[in-house]
Amino acid sequence: MALNDTLARVDADLAAGRIPVARQRLRGLVSSYPHEPAPRRRLADVYRLYGDAAEAGRWMYLEEDRSPEETAAFEERYAHAVRRMRAVAWRGTESDAPTPLAAERLTAVREAASETLGRPVTWDGLAEVRGDARESGRLADALTGGGCLLLTLGFLGIWVYGVVSLFA
Repeated sequence: MALNDTLARVDADLAAGRIPVARQRLRGLVSSYPHEPAPRRRLADVYRLYGDAAEAGRWMYLEEDRSPEETAAFEERYAHAVRRMRAVAWRGTESDAPTPLAAERLTAVREAASETLGRPVTWDGLAEVRGDARESGRLADALTGGGCLLLTLGFLGIWVYGVVSLFA
């Protein structure tokens, strides 16, 4: 009943021109009911009012009648597989999907993220993945360590200079 009540409130918010409030309510519904297509569809409609094709594509990603242009915009904005998996905002398993097509798309996103990470990842285990889980190379690690060392030496040098100046 809470889903239908909140959708009715969304209708009232939209009728009153309170689009940001409606968007926030719908985001809460998607979070609370990740398997329900109605809040996702409605959220896509709200983002179309803003002219944000990528976000409209995000929320229609699991639907049969999604727009190819919106889907392309979503996939471009969330090009990294882990970011895309997070953006879909799914919980549970693909078997919870409302349609076979949605299950197929969820599986493809999860498998791409698993391949990127080099290990299996689940929808519920995604919270354990930090950031976009980009692998840093040895060069990046060495440069980061070198930069930290230089900063430490710089601060230490300034401190020593200050102590010497104080007593000299």
